[in-house]
Amino acid sequence: MGSSAEFDEKVSSRSKPEVEHHEVSTKEVDTGAALLAGDDTEIDPAEAIRIRKKIDRHIMPLMCMLYWIQFTDKTTLGSSAILGIEAATHLTTNEYNWLGTIFYLSYLVFEYPQNLALQRFPVGKWMSLNILVWAIALCAHAACKNFAGLFVVRLILGMCEGSITAGFMIVSSMFYTRNEQTLRVGYWFLMNGTAQIISGFISFGSLHIKTSGFEPWQWLMIIMGTITLIVALCFFFLFPDSPVNAWFLTPEERAIAVLRIRENQTGVENKHFKKEQMIEALLDPKTWIKRLSLLPYGFTDLQTTLLSCVNGVVEILTIGTGVNIAARYPNSRAYVGFVYFIPNILGVILINTLPWSDRVGLLFGQYLTGVGTTGFVLALSWVSSVTAGHTKRVTTNAIMLSAYCIGNAAAPFMWQQKYKPRNHVPWLIIGICYACCMALLLLIRFHLNRQNKIRDAEPRDDSYDNVYIERVNDDGTVDEIKVEKGFLDLTDTQNRDFRYVL
Repeated sequence: MGSSAEFDEKVSSRSKPEVEHHEVSTKEVDTGAALLAGDDTEIDPAEAIRIRKKIDRHIMPLMCMLYWIQFTDKTTLGSSAILGIEAATHLTTNEYNWLGTIFYLSYLVFEYPQNLALQRFPVGKWMSLNILVWAIALCAHAACKNFAGLFVVRLILGMCEGSITAGFMIVSSMFYTRNEQTLRVGYWFLMNGTAQIISGFISFGSLHIKTSGFEPWQWLMIIMGTITLIVALCFFFLFPDSPVNAWFLTPEERAIAVLRIRENQTGVENKHFKKEQMIEALLDPKTWIKRLSLLPYGFTDLQTTLLSCVNGVVEILTIGTGVNIAARYPNSRAYVGFVYFIPNILGVILINTLPWSDRVGLLFGQYLTGVGTTGFVLALSWVSSVTAGHTKRVTTNAIMLSAYCIGNAAAPFMWQQKYKPRNHVPWLIIGICYACCMALLLLIRFHLNRQNKIRDAEPRDDSYDNVYIERVNDDGTVDEIKVEKGFLDLTDTQNRDFRYVL
């Protein structure tokens, strides 16, 4: 079959009395369909937990390690400024600022191509390739003598970065239920806080390396590049592409791993690009509401260079508690995110109203503005939980992360000389953005809840109840196997049994 439109046409034909069922091409359905086709057995809860723990042991350490690495690597420019990169490469203030901006502009330009590649190629292998290129580009910083050289390597870093968060969102939806995704996304994202702490110590150690002809900032790049290279090799050999072919699971365990996520109604993945799903993602209101909710987060990027390791501790504690609360109480994502933004508003008020002499109070206000990162994490995990159809999901991921890039790229231009020393205007803009995020979280929840009520009131849609694929047996015979609706690679709009988590 050539498109999902043809797929829908064939499926709709079942309403004719003479048609008992329809066959579809395997490329139209989810990769888990072939593994589970015809299998409607229930799994033992204890066995499901055992498989989940096994998955956790094999993929979560690698995901956490890589997310720590990627955050540390992209902030090496700020650390290098302290270690002397500006003087060594003759950078002007404007050129230095552009090196920060080009990273996110490159991230933005390559975000959708990266998501398409994540759909087309094995996820683990594609991320491994990007990490390898990333490591080489990071080490190459040490050889740069001027702005042009640094511009190129920063551009390459931004290009590769586009595969990591998007890839992790896809992997999280492949291996975990929607409730489990909230926790796992929180766990690997809070490594950003860990990175703020550890990178400070690595930078401090690099400052004390005394060698002739090789400066501390160059050592920092080599050290972090080498660590990234090691992680790239570990990823290539150890990180699975999907539960369908995970090396650490037996064939029986792979089937259970896929059965575990049946409740998501999103399947595992589909390597066939479907234009109709991309168009649906672009026309879906919730895609753009969520995009707006992620856009302002970039405006707090400056804090990563202004605050000390304490901000990393704040981020770890708040994300850890926030995602656990959201996972414990069903349909509470928007409310938890809203509450965790309140300290941000308070922090902005303190920064703008306390006297300049109250340095402790001002620092405390800055620490408070790190609490709302929890809202970003919850919004990020929410994207995969409420979007079905693999092409639609990768398109939505690209749109969400592009908003994050725009915010980060725009942030440096707010902090202008004319606003110093109090920076009232930038902080006021940040406060408004926080308030908008709070409102958008509630708006998203209202929209999704309304969609759920509409579906609850509809008669059940049986259009996709009798869909079959052909499976060739070892002896050459061909069987027609029924495929569950959740593994037909339907979008959340097509699958009326899909209910949005709130």
